[in-house]
Amino acid sequence: MTSVHHYKSNLRDIMFNLFEASETLDLLGKAPFEGVDAETARTVLETFEKLCSTEIAASFADADREGLTLDAEGNVTLPASLKASLQAYYDAEWNYLELSPERGGYGAPPSVLWASFELLVGAHASFGFYLFGAFISRIIDRSGTPSQRERFVQNIIEGHWGGSMVLTEPDAGSDVGAARSKARHIEGDVWELEGSKRFITNGDFDFPDNIVHLVLARPEGAVAGTKGLSLFIVPKFWVHEDGSLGERNGAFVRGIEEKMGLHASATCDLELGGNGIPCRGLLMGEVHCGIAQMFHVIEHARMAVGVKSMAVASTGYLNALAYAKERKQGPDLLEATDKEADRIEIIGHPDVRRMLMLQKSYVEGMRALCMYTAQIQDKVESLGGHGSEGAAPFDRLNDLLLPLVKGFCSEKGYELLAIALQVYGGSGYCKDYPIEQYIRDAKIDTLYEGTTHIQSLDLFFRKVARDMGETLRVHLGNIHTFIDDEVGGEQLATERAALARALTELETIFGVMMGKAAESLYHVGLQGNRILLALAEVTIGWRMMHNAAVALRRRDENPADLAFYDGKIAATRFYAAEVLPRIGLYRRLIQDGTLDVMELHDSVF
Repeated sequence: MTSVHHYKSNLRDIMFNLFEASETLDLLGKAPFEGVDAETARTVLETFEKLCSTEIAASFADADREGLTLDAEGNVTLPASLKASLQAYYDAEWNYLELSPERGGYGAPPSVLWASFELLVGAHASFGFYLFGAFISRIIDRSGTPSQRERFVQNIIEGHWGGSMVLTEPDAGSDVGAARSKARHIEGDVWELEGSKRFITNGDFDFPDNIVHLVLARPEGAVAGTKGLSLFIVPKFWVHEDGSLGERNGAFVRGIEEKMGLHASATCDLELGGNGIPCRGLLMGEVHCGIAQMFHVIEHARMAVGVKSMAVASTGYLNALAYAKERKQGPDLLEATDKEADRIEIIGHPDVRRMLMLQKSYVEGMRALCMYTAQIQDKVESLGGHGSEGAAPFDRLNDLLLPLVKGFCSEKGYELLAIALQVYGGSGYCKDYPIEQYIRDAKIDTLYEGTTHIQSLDLFFRKVARDMGETLRVHLGNIHTFIDDEVGGEQLATERAALARALTELETIFGVMMGKAAESLYHVGLQGNRILLALAEVTIGWRMMHNAAVALRRRDENPADLAFYDGKIAATRFYAAEVLPRIGLYRRLIQDGTLDVMELHDSVF
C-alpha cells in the first residue's frame, strides 16, 4: 500500500555496477576523487539509501495529495512534509557530496553521484529537483567572474538556496532560438531583463532564503537564433557585492502549472520585470555565449531525467514483483480444469512471469547504460574535465550516450510502468498502491529537457553526423571487440551471437539512413526515433552481457549470492532472445520507409 515504505531500492544492483562490473573502480580514491575511495563510496550509498527509503520517501504521497499554493506576490508554499524531507537531507549534509573539496565537499565521482541520485528520485521524484541549487553553484563556480563566484557560490551552498534553469517561453517552446526575452545593459555586468518564461521547474518555493535562476535572454542588438542568446544570473532577492541579501528582484511567478503528475514540483510561469520592479541579472562570466554555457546545465538535466526514469521504473518493477509473490488468484494453468485446484501466487502464471522478466531485464539494462555513461564521465573528470584535450574522446562518447540515457530510458521507463500496473490488475489503478503515482510522475520524462524526437535528432545530426560518425564507430568497435574476444565464453555464446546479428543490423541502419538523409531529411524525421531505440537496445545488450560475464565469474566466488548472479544471467538471456531480434525489424522498417505520409494533404488526418 502507498506509505512511507513505498520505495524499493535495488542497492544490490547499484553496488554490482559500481564495484563488481565497473570499468572505473580503480579511479576511486585517486585524484581528483581522492576523498572518496571504494569503501567510502559503499558506506555513503548504504547510509543514503536508508535516508531515501524513510525520511525522503515519507513525503512522496502526502506532498502529491496536498500540492502547492501560490500567493499574490508570487511566492510558492510547499507541503510541510516536503519541507521536513528537505530539512532531513540538509541536516545530514548530503548536499556536500557533489561539491568539490575546495568548497568543503567530498568531490565524489559522477558514478557515485548518479547512483545516489537514483536512490533520491526513486524515493521521491519531485524532491530531487529542489536540490538544484548546488549544481547551479558549480556552474557559477566554473563560468562566473571572480566577483560572481564571491557573491553567490558559498551563499548558495551554506544557505541551501534553490536554483532553476530558465529557457522555455510560451511562444517558442522547444525552439529555444525563438526566445523573445530581452536584456538591456545597465552597467558593468548588470543587465535588466524583460520577458515571460514557462515550465520553469521549481521556479519558486519557500524553503530557502533565496533562489538563483539561470536565464537565457537576448541582449539588445544581438543576432537572431540561439547564437544571440546570453546567460544571466538572476536571483529572487538581489545579492550585493559583499554577498548580503538586498531587495526583491523583479522575477515573479505568475502561475503554477496544473500537471497530471509531479504535483509537488512547482512548475512555474515566470515573469521578468513584473510588478513594476525591474528584473536585474548579471551576465554570466561577462561573455555572450549563453547557449554553450546553458548546455552544461541541459546535459546535466538530461542525464538526471534518464536516471529518474530508470529509478522509478525500478521501484515500479520491485513493487509489482512483491505484489505478484503475495497475491493469490486462479489455479496453475496446467491445472485449470481441476475445480479443486489450489489458487497460486500470480507470479506462477506465465504471462505475469513474462511481464516481470521483461521489466527486470530492461530496468537492469537501463541501469547498466546509465552507470556506464556515468563511468565515462568519471574518465572525463579524471583526465582534466570537459574541454581538456586528454578527455576529448570520452567527452565525445558521453555526448553520444546522453540522448540514449534521456530518450530511451524515458520512453521505455514509462512503458515499463504500464506493464507493472498490469501485474496488479485493477488494484494498480487505485491510489492504494504507488504505481499510479509513479506513472503520473514519469510521463513528463519523455517531454521535458527535449522530447524523445529532439533527442533523436540531436543523436543523428549533432552526435553522429557532426564528426562523420567517428565517435559512433569507436563505440560500435568496442562492442565488436567484446564479441570477437568471446567474453563470457561458451556460456554466453548464444547471447553474443544475438548481439552480433543485432549489431550488423544496426550498422546497416546507419548506412541506409546516411543515404536516405541525402535524398531528404524527412527520412531522418520519420525514422529518427527508431534509430535511437536501435542504438540504445544494442548498447544495453552489450552492457548486460558484460555484466552477465562478470556474474558468471562471481557466482562461484560468492555462493551466498547465487540468486542475484543467476538473475543477472537469466535477464541477459531473456533480453537477447526477446529484445535484440527487434533490431532487424527496425532495419526493415527504416530500409523500406517512404515519404508517403509527408505528401498527404493535412485534411486527410
